[in-house]
This record gives sequence, structure tokens and C-alpha cells, in this order.
Amino acid sequence: MKHILKLGLTLAIFASVSCFCLALVNHITAPVIERQQADKASSGMKTVFAAADSFEEVTDFKASSVQAISIDKMYLAKKGGNVIGAVAQVTGPTYDRSTIIFGIKKDGVLTGMQFLSSSDTAGFGLKASDPNYTVSSGKTFYGQFEGKNANDGFVSGQTFEAVSGATITSKGVADLLTQGTQSALACLAAK
Repeated sequence: MKHILKLGLTLAIFASVSCFCLALVNHITAPVIERQQADKASSGMKTVFAAADSFEEVTDFKASSVQAISIDKMYLAKKGGNVIGAVAQVTGPTYDRSTIIFGIKKDGVLTGMQFLSSSDTAGFGLKASDPNYTVSSGKTFYGQFEGKNANDGFVSGQTFEAVSGATITSKGVADLLTQGTQSALACLAAK
């Protein structure tokens, strides 16, 4: 019995020391990780809205009307303190699932769009996020959205060129952009 208690106490001490060390490491690294994530997000926002000099997070934006699509984050894009547009991060179904980020000016014109992640089929759906895949205009699939007006809608094969062999992915991106731009324009109208 004495041996079992000694073993249990030793195990409890090791577990306590391990938990303390893990908490200490987390306390030290959490601010660094948070700062790196903020820098990455800022870099992504600057990529899709180069004219802005700052971004302010918004929490009171309109949710997607499609349950499978979520508007993850919304930011007001500012220049010299004045709101010139918005940046939104949207996640939803493509062939599998994708997360995009886009910038939009107050007049509804997209300033850029990028994929943050995509788990679509390799060789087909992943072409949408491939920087080496181009549509007939010579632009990347996601690059063709820059300059498009959200008020014209996003219809694969009509208002933008679909990815060859990936119709479902292309339609999914259109749905993400439609829901995201509706929310962003409603947010801009309220500001």
C-alpha cells in the first residue's frame, strides 16, 4: 500500500510540474503567436485592399442568409481616417470548403480577392487558388475578380470565367462572394 501511495504521489507531482511548464510556455508564446496572426491578417487585408492605410474590425455586420456560409470577420478599410471600403473573410462550401478574403469599395467594386484556405479536389478545384493557373484573360482565377462590381452579381460563366473542370468550386466561390459582398455593402451603408 505504501508503494502505491508513493507512486501515486510521484505521478501527481510530475503531472503538476508538467502542467505548470505547459502553462508557462503558453503564457510566453501566446502574445507572439497572436501578434504573428494579426500581422498575417493585416498583410492579407493589405493584399486585397492596397489603397487602405488602416483597418478597423467591425462586429455588428449582417450575417449570411445562407446557413452553410459564414462571414467570419469584417473590417472597415480606411485611408486618412476616412472609410473607403471594407474587407471581409468568408467561409463556406465550394467543392469541399474554402475561406476567402476580399476587399470592396463603397461603390461595390472589388479591390481584390484571395484564398486563405481551400480543401477542394487537387488538380481541379484547387486550381481556383493556384497562382499558376490562369483564365483566358491571363489573370489568375481569383485575380479576375479585381474590378468586378458586386452589384452585377457573380455568375459563373457570365460575370466571371469558371475554373475549367471545376464548376462546383466556381459556383461555390460565387456564392461566397455574393454573401460576403451583400454583408459588406450593408455594413458600409450603415457607417
